[in-house]
Amino acid sequence: MKKLFPLFFCIAATAAALATEPFRIPLYPENSPEIKPEEKTPVLSVYPAAKPAGTILILPGGGYRSCVAGREGVKIAEKFRTFGFTAAVLDYRVSPDRYPAPQRDALRAVKLLRARAKEWNVDPEHLAVLGFSAGGHLAGCTGTLYDRIDIRVGDEADAQSARPDALILCYPVVSLAADFGHTGSGDCLLGKEASDAERKTLSLQNLVTDDTPPAFLWHTAGDTTVPCRNSIEFAQAMWAHNRTAELHVFPEGNHGKDTAENLKTAWQWPQMAANFLLEVGNFPVAK
Repeated sequence: MKKLFPLFFCIAATAAALATEPFRIPLYPENSPEIKPEEKTPVLSVYPAAKPAGTILILPGGGYRSCVAGREGVKIAEKFRTFGFTAAVLDYRVSPDRYPAPQRDALRAVKLLRARAKEWNVDPEHLAVLGFSAGGHLAGCTGTLYDRIDIRVGDEADAQSARPDALILCYPVVSLAADFGHTGSGDCLLGKEASDAERKTLSLQNLVTDDTPPAFLWHTAGDTTVPCRNSIEFAQAMWAHNRTAELHVFPEGNHGKDTAENLKTAWQWPQMAANFLLEVGNFPVAK
């Protein structure tokens, strides 16, 4: 996979503190019981901004079958760095790992970013989670399950909050059920044998509470892989709980358009999302 910025593994916190270029670090400490030797090791890639206007954790899509860390990860991190945000891309666990492994990875990443805030130029009080497709479902889980999934591994990150300050959901999988959801993502996350009732318990529109963080959502009307009803249902659940949600359904485009630079209207979404964070989420203005 082509990388537009050089990446290297951070071997010590002091090295990360001095880094001006992106760097990669294992998500869990060495010998953590969270990861078994035969399993994939989740990795966090951090793209620091000199004076961050906030921090964005990016969760690529892939149907919980893979993690598309290039165009829905690195590319997005570079885009939001131009707006003044420190960005981080999480390569999280996917099938054959099941729920709650990806959710634990995402919540751990939020905690770790806050724990290393001074070293990595992270703004711990203005941290958004951005996800695409199934990564959008995972991002939504961080905003709804942060107090329901215990993620403690025995280091300084344990003391940090796992609740993000805002969500950016890009053509997200919201339902895992057969109604209007993406059952393939449900198969990979819960197993093909999971019942429709089990899938509905992890469908995001059913997880929204009165404390779910503000959310920006965008979708395209032409998305037949993950229908735009997914975003609409989540936004309606947010409004029903008097939570802030901004929803955009653009008229053209199918699924998986990342920055949507070739679409007539959807190309505006990164700037619109940044404005949402600055104006609605009270993120600081980039200096």
